[in-house]
Amino acid sequence: MLTEREEKNSLAIASNESFGGWTKTFTDPRLCAAIVDRLTFGGNIIDTGTESYRLAHTKARAEQKPDS
Repeated sequence: MLTEREEKNSLAIASNESFGGWTKTFTDPRLCAAIVDRLTFGGNIIDTGTESYRLAHTKARAEQKPDS
């Protein structure tokens, strides 16, 4: 399905996990390698190098709550 999609249209995927950590989701190493290979072939990888905005926002909110 990914191959068919990328041959016809653009595809954007976002993840907080580095490619090395994708084996946690795609537990078969060969399958994981094939997925990364297909997604990165001819593509642009944008590494923001930042932490998750949602996680930082949640932590900040939790720190602002008064203790019960």
